[in-house]
Amino acid sequence: MKTLVVCSGGLDSVSLAHKVAAEHELTGLISFDYGQRHLREIDFAASCAKRLGVAHHVIDIRPIGAHLTGSALTDDVDVPDGHYAEETMKTTIVPNRNAIMLAIAFGLAAAQKADAVAVAVHGGDHFIYPDCRPGFIEAFQAMQDEALDGYAKVRLFAPYVEISKAEIVSDGARHGTPFAESWSCYKGGENHCGRCGTCVERREAFHLAGIEDPTRYEDPDFWKTAVSQHAVREER
Repeated sequence: MKTLVVCSGGLDSVSLAHKVAAEHELTGLISFDYGQRHLREIDFAASCAKRLGVAHHVIDIRPIGAHLTGSALTDDVDVPDGHYAEETMKTTIVPNRNAIMLAIAFGLAAAQKADAVAVAVHGGDHFIYPDCRPGFIEAFQAMQDEALDGYAKVRLFAPYVEISKAEIVSDGARHGTPFAESWSCYKGGENHCGRCGTCVERREAFHLAGIEDPTRYEDPDFWKTAVSQHAVREER
């Protein structure tokens, strides 16, 4: 299956790229510059493409992103610290981001005669992001079947959509993913901050998977506090 992987440079999408390279035919990686807070992750996506020997397509959609206001990822809004599943993390939503990116990725895949577009959305995303849920994946596939009818058949491959990030870490390890060569932190410093929702989720995932985390964090122990506080709130 000739597959184009949507790769942000994060742990999930880099793991997916290695999975596809091992199990299918990886034709390339596609990343998007939508005016996000930093571009460190795209550098890691570029490194992944070079490592796997495929093309890296970087699509500039900053003019679109400039209108998708109100997110901590695109505006001058503080990135919240804490557990990934807290209500405060909804400030990181960029409206319709995945739908926009996938529509472009499907166009590129169809033009290149690829069989599939792979995306690394996973079970932990469901609470916050509506365009990471199984219903969205199914609906998007149905829409693309109509949009490309008679021209191409492109499958939306989302192998992580029902599993946890810890399971992604385990799957990535099986495929030799160099986890240190991925970037998750929303804040974009020299090292991962260790405090934002995606850093907490990343650190917790390695712990749950029982796999050593090679990531350098500015605050490597904050995740324990965030997980504990979230558990208390969940019990109330």
